[in-house]
Amino acid sequence: MVVSLIMEAYRSLRDQGDPRTENMPLVKEPIYIFALVVAYLVIVIKGPKWMAHRDGFELRKPLIAYNFFLVALSAWMMYEFFVTSLLNPTFNFWCEPIIPSDTSAIQMRQLRVSWLYFISKIIEFMDTFFFILRKRDRQITFLHIYHHCTVLLLQWSVTKYVPGAVGCFAGMLNCFIHVVMYSYYLLAALGPHMQKYLWWKRYLTRMQIIQFLMVFLHTSYAIKLDCGFPKGFLWSLWLYMLTLFMLFSHFYKQTYTAKPKEKKID
Repeated sequence: MVVSLIMEAYRSLRDQGDPRTENMPLVKEPIYIFALVVAYLVIVIKGPKWMAHRDGFELRKPLIAYNFFLVALSAWMMYEFFVTSLLNPTFNFWCEPIIPSDTSAIQMRQLRVSWLYFISKIIEFMDTFFFILRKRDRQITFLHIYHHCTVLLLQWSVTKYVPGAVGCFAGMLNCFIHVVMYSYYLLAALGPHMQKYLWWKRYLTRMQIIQFLMVFLHTSYAIKLDCGFPKGFLWSLWLYMLTLFMLFSHFYKQTYTAKPKEKKID
């Protein structure tokens, strides 16, 4: 009975979706995304244990190449989102509805960058794997793991069921943040001599928090307008932005504004 219900739910997840993206790689079958998330969590748990009695890898050159690639990829995706939304005169920036029958060139271009944006969230799992290999376990926090897992699940569901449209704003803004963020990591990977140029890390975190607030407000307005975009997904994005805003704000407070505890004198 339980197995039957699970299989029925799985078939429902698999068979529904936007017909324009269902044949794009890794979109149609939910099992692949669930497997990727499970594999990621296994590596997060087992990886530090495997590295416990090994020396950390330096990985300077791979890190430079990886961060440069993500800067370039994020910049290109941001440009594509910008061209297919804000520069598209027929696009409603505040609340663009989903029209599955729209297979125009500009629309398919938008759906392709939406798919690539989803794929980029798989690539970004490498952030965690580099931390493990370099024995930077302190940076593998709950916030880090939660963000990587949930953003992949969210972007897969958006690509499969509600690609493009309202989600373009969040994607474009996030790509901009990632251009800045991976530029920071790129500079850091160049070596200790770059540390004097990396004083702006706290401002990067502020930018991330502002990003979540902007998407939260944009989504709130889209919910109010009720343009035909599925409200269930809008509410999911609304709640997700709220969790990220709270978690990143807590991280900022703990990292940059919390006063160090005074040592007790015996």
